[in-house]
Amino acid sequence: MKKDIFFALVSFCIVFSMQAQEPVDYVNPIIGTSNFGATFPGPIAPRGMASISPFNVAGPENLPLEKDSRWLSNPYVHENTFLTGFSQVNLSGVGCPDLGVLLLMPTTGELETDHLKYGSTYSNEISKAGYYSSEIDKYNVKAEFTTSKRVGVSKFTFPKGQSNILLNLGLGLTNEQGAMVQVVSSTEIEGMRSVGSFCYNSPEAAYPVYFVAKFSKPADKFGVWKKPTTYKGVEAQWMGYNGKTRLMDASIKMVAGDSIGTYFSYNFDKIETVEVKIGVSYVSIENARENLEKETSNKTFNDIYKETYNEWNTLLSRIKVEGGSTNDKTVFYTALYHTLIHPNTLNDFNGEYPEIKTGKIGKTDGTRFTVFSLWDTYRNVHQLLSLVYPQQQSNMIQSMLDMYDENGWLPKWELNSTETFTMVGDPASIVITDTYLKGIQDFDVEKAYNAMLKSAEQIENNPVRPGLKDYIEKGYLTTDNGGSVSTTQEYNAADYSIALLAKELGKTADYKRYKNRSISYRKLFDKNIDLLRPRLSNGNWYEPFDPNDGANFTENVGFIEGNAWQYAFMVPHDILGLKKLMGGNKAFTNQLQKVFDDNQFDMANEPDIAYPFLFNYVKGEEWRSQKTVEALVKKYFKNTSDGIPGNDDTGTMSTWVVYAMMGIYPIAPGEPKYTITKPLFDKITIQLDSKYYKNSELVIEKETNTNGYINQILLNGKKHKSYFINHNELVNGNSLKVILK
Repeated sequence: MKKDIFFALVSFCIVFSMQAQEPVDYVNPIIGTSNFGATFPGPIAPRGMASISPFNVAGPENLPLEKDSRWLSNPYVHENTFLTGFSQVNLSGVGCPDLGVLLLMPTTGELETDHLKYGSTYSNEISKAGYYSSEIDKYNVKAEFTTSKRVGVSKFTFPKGQSNILLNLGLGLTNEQGAMVQVVSSTEIEGMRSVGSFCYNSPEAAYPVYFVAKFSKPADKFGVWKKPTTYKGVEAQWMGYNGKTRLMDASIKMVAGDSIGTYFSYNFDKIETVEVKIGVSYVSIENARENLEKETSNKTFNDIYKETYNEWNTLLSRIKVEGGSTNDKTVFYTALYHTLIHPNTLNDFNGEYPEIKTGKIGKTDGTRFTVFSLWDTYRNVHQLLSLVYPQQQSNMIQSMLDMYDENGWLPKWELNSTETFTMVGDPASIVITDTYLKGIQDFDVEKAYNAMLKSAEQIENNPVRPGLKDYIEKGYLTTDNGGSVSTTQEYNAADYSIALLAKELGKTADYKRYKNRSISYRKLFDKNIDLLRPRLSNGNWYEPFDPNDGANFTENVGFIEGNAWQYAFMVPHDILGLKKLMGGNKAFTNQLQKVFDDNQFDMANEPDIAYPFLFNYVKGEEWRSQKTVEALVKKYFKNTSDGIPGNDDTGTMSTWVVYAMMGIYPIAPGEPKYTITKPLFDKITIQLDSKYYKNSELVIEKETNTNGYINQILLNGKKHKSYFINHNELVNGNSLKVILK
């Protein structure tokens, strides 16, 4: 009897726990930490400046996924086993290394400052939204972490005996070197670390990240270490200290160098816990200190974690899903979590931030956002933000316009107020148009429009649109320019968005001109192969030409990160025109299906990620989209470390699966419309922002007795005769119901 009661109580607790589970509880930050997803498992607040990641990509023990042995853009790889610290500022899901610095590491016993010697294996990882912990095996230390917006908080539980907390400023993911550090007292450190050279370019634009670290217990002993360069030649004979690490005990002098760090040592007579709070800033040490004090002063580790947990849950709860398995919900909410990391906050608590290019200090009353990976995110991320988080999206547009004021250009791939000009195209124009046409219009649209025209018209010294002269005169970029075909397609997409905004603003002549420019890709269409191909400057086709060249990120003439197949349908604004070029619906369908049948589709990269939804453009073939999308979700998105198909690209891959599981997708960037496919949950409730949308929520439902395909679509209970729906129809309705056969 007692046993039955016990099991009944256990069952009740399990059921109650499942019922009480919040969206945030489904988040598994381990997803995407393998398979080059480039996410990290440590804590960050929504759109936070500070983030903490275990750093396990240094040292030969981590080969082949070691930071100096290959192109590696993440501070953590799930398969790796050798830990050398916990970095305090990181990027999530990017394709090039940067940040991953300010490495904090707990050790015990005799002081060691060489990370290859003090590094350790680790175990018992726990990773949740806003929290990470693991056991440092070599030292029997438990390490726990959480963050506020601009402060990383670490808690180390040490055994009895000598313990050390190292702050290594030499080791990092960035390709930049150089740091300065000063011990202020036995409980405080301040300094800066240089970072930058994203994608190995613009080294002259390297910049500092400032920090202040405060410790909950005064150190019994502290100091600074510095490992200088090893000199050769005659002078080396006179340098007894040549290349040797210097330990400067009790030093409170400012120390500068490439390989420097600090140590705080303790002698504990029992198990003790030390908390370390590290405030960061891209403006100054003073601001880093203020960020720390304003956000975390008089707050415990648990207080800060609870605040961050609640903030995550509030944002994730904007979308509630019902039905589906626990793994489905984990994939969905972790993906939504990843979309809320970047773009992230650049300004300090007091509103100050470094202006782009000038280096002057600007100030905002709102949020200055940074990390605009726009070649990726213009395709779906900003559309999701406009739908679910429109206030954030509005602030991001304002940040872009502020960058235009400071730099003279809209951002292309902006990172911490440096413009990397990475990738191709003019993506900001697409994002601005898409946002404005969705009713988010609380920004200076005339300024935005003029900024867009500058990028589209200025031929000389145009860093946004190189090769513009050929594009305007010929309608396409020639092989004199790298990635000529794909860049032409990107310019076409931007020009279409300019045309749409021109039409909305009543600029009829501009509308006609840019709409005509937007279809110039047709001049690159080879009817003999039904694909786009590069042309020489004399107009002849490039020879020899293999449409398969460029797969798997290999270099080729004509295409950026892809081949002719993966770019064949990347004209989402002119699919009807493309169908006509290909010879009609049947030929279009066959060519599109061939992309999937011949394994040309690359789920891990952006140019073709909308292709599974394109069958919806052919009446009677919509089932192919439903089948393909569902199969891709199940194959590539999993509740495992390799559960993202490749680089998350600051949330772009994650956004794809969020949309796919909800049964809608923003099919034509810049154009405020979605295409409809089969939802993978029974019910999705999206909370709408009353500032921008008249209804409080949008409900998407799936009704089925089988696992078939769509038989009928109802909008507000009335039959909707299309697989496409514009944004206003969607948000001004109350419900979208998809009925399966």
